[in-house]
Amino acid sequence: MKIQKVSKSLSIKRTVENGTDEQLLAVKAIIGNVKRDGDSAIRRYTEQFDGAALESFTITGDEMDEAFADIDEEMVVIMQEAAENIRSYHQKQLRSSWMTTEENGTILGQKITPLDSVGVYVPGGTAAYPSSVLMNVIPAKVAGVARIVMVTPPNQNGKIPAAVLVAAHLAGVKEIYKIGGAQAIAALAYGTETVRSVDKITGPGNIYVALAKREVYGDVDIDMIAGPSEIAILADDTARANEVAADLLSQAEHDERASSVLVTTSELLAQKVAAEVAKQLAELPRKDIAAKAIADFGAIYLARDMNEAVNTVNELAPEHLEVITENPMELLGKIKHAGAIFIGRFSSEPVGDYFAGTNHVLPTNGTARFSSPLSVEDFQKKSSIIMYSEKALKENGAKIATFARKEGLEAHARAVEERLK
Repeated sequence: MKIQKVSKSLSIKRTVENGTDEQLLAVKAIIGNVKRDGDSAIRRYTEQFDGAALESFTITGDEMDEAFADIDEEMVVIMQEAAENIRSYHQKQLRSSWMTTEENGTILGQKITPLDSVGVYVPGGTAAYPSSVLMNVIPAKVAGVARIVMVTPPNQNGKIPAAVLVAAHLAGVKEIYKIGGAQAIAALAYGTETVRSVDKITGPGNIYVALAKREVYGDVDIDMIAGPSEIAILADDTARANEVAADLLSQAEHDERASSVLVTTSELLAQKVAAEVAKQLAELPRKDIAAKAIADFGAIYLARDMNEAVNTVNELAPEHLEVITENPMELLGKIKHAGAIFIGRFSSEPVGDYFAGTNHVLPTNGTARFSSPLSVEDFQKKSSIIMYSEKALKENGAKIATFARKEGLEAHARAVEERLK
């Protein structure tokens, strides 16, 4: 990894999921065909893209039983404990409806209502991501969403990884379909003969899934357009190079476009980490992917002091931020932009990915400047409550009418004045 000093002209290389014109046209065509042909379009695309010829997309009870029979019992216990940690954390995010009564009798308030239905996309392909199931479904369940639908692409044999199905069962999903790609997003947004449409779609996916989510947004809500994974580590000379290197590589193995950055005040640590990354990289099963990510999007920034280091981290606005310094809690108040902040040596990023209870669906590509992790609030909506009293209207009606006429909206003014006659 190249070591460079922080400068005012620091250039941050980001990967934005815009897609090519060809990819966007393909996604629009898929969405249009699913809207028009429903299940038959889903069958065509499932055979074309996943190599599976399916009569039914619905996961049956027998398939769920088979998944439990296939998975290691120890893994089930681990997922159960992780699910409970995630549930406990997100229950603390719950908010209640509220109302206040003014002296003049006016009642104002806010009503919190869970969404009716949510669709969760779980990536498929060569890997299985049961953690993605837990992170997307459990906050929705805690929020009170009545109907949660999971979609995930099948393999060529029409099967879904056992761990994914077991995680769905543990999280409480009753409705699961073997559908992937842009066609799954279209089915969730617009419905087919088999799949009823939902109100919101969450979950990560490839570029086609990301583009499809962008296309259907407005007809349904979405969580975010997620980019490649990112980690930044803020460290001083108390950090251990082997641990820092391991954490940088934990994100680099995700994707060739993943970003792994160390920001440190210690030149000695920077040199040791660079050497450790090269050493550990050679032993990784996914070393080709990680090596490309490190080469293209990896960096070590050397700061003059901790203030400059913190400012650099805030400019990066990373998805994951680890703070490994002598007194990490002292820096927490200065950190403005990060999706998740891991404090101290023992808070390695995978702790949050799988088990601590916080959500691993996080803002990427610098959007931590204005976005937050997936939470219970993402599965609820708020309605304002206004119950104006007669006394309040008599006191303020003329002001309201004046305000309306200032904007050229005479009917607005008259709607109030009719009640003042």
